[in-house]
Amino acid sequence: MMTPDALPTAPGPIGIFDSGYGGLTILHGIRQRLPQYDYLYLGDNARAPYGTRSFDVVYQFTRQAVVRLFQMGCHLVVLGCNTASAKALRTIQQTDLPRLDPQRRVLGIIRPTAEVVGSLTRTRHVGIFATEGTIRSESYNLEIGKLFPDVQVSGVACPFWVPLVEYNEATGPGADYFVRKRVDQLMSLDPQIDTVILGCTHYPLLLPKIRRYMPSGVRIVSQGHYVADSLSHYFRRHPEIEQRCTRGGRVHYLTTENPQKFSEQAQIFLREPVEVEHITLG
Repeated sequence: MMTPDALPTAPGPIGIFDSGYGGLTILHGIRQRLPQYDYLYLGDNARAPYGTRSFDVVYQFTRQAVVRLFQMGCHLVVLGCNTASAKALRTIQQTDLPRLDPQRRVLGIIRPTAEVVGSLTRTRHVGIFATEGTIRSESYNLEIGKLFPDVQVSGVACPFWVPLVEYNEATGPGADYFVRKRVDQLMSLDPQIDTVILGCTHYPLLLPKIRRYMPSGVRIVSQGHYVADSLSHYFRRHPEIEQRCTRGGRVHYLTTENPQKFSEQAQIFLREPVEVEHITLG
């Protein structure tokens, strides 16, 4: 068991973890809002996707990544992955952090997204597009229900959307069928939906096609902006955590897969070349 004495105590970068590439949209949103900090992005690409894995496996994989980021100097880790946030965050916060280091923090991206829903929806009917694992966990339903009991939530799993993005087909004609099918499915579940959450970090790259087939007037919520605002507010409430985050405007990328492959895929999300280091987890 890792002990607090074994972890670096000096200030370090903000850790961003995802099972793959989608968390890069979260990193991009945070860097736009908070460019002054250093960031360490870890993608567990060798074991992705997490969306169809069990709760226990997602928890074990996510815990390994969090511990590694702690070992590399991070005092704050953001799970830039909806599946990890749904299946692992609570256990890590309640069980692991008290033993690893009570002064470190791990945050997710579901609650910051849920928090904005109340001010966005007028009909009080909200839709979710997400992976099968996130939909099955009902994490968005639970979080929104706690904050806004009057809001009705309907969710649809979109199993082909992630491959469309990762194979760089998000803007191609082949994506239209799969996007339109899920949009129609969601709106048939509840025609009163006026706000839709993109509950997977890959989905913003499909935004133009989602807008094309979504009924006029429906607001689409992409997470990066709201997670960045939430983190900014968190730092204001917790200056002791903010002070442990270094400021140099740097970002370093880690992957459990092939670095060249990661670099090529990352350009789909970031539109800029990145240098990547290979690591192993487990």
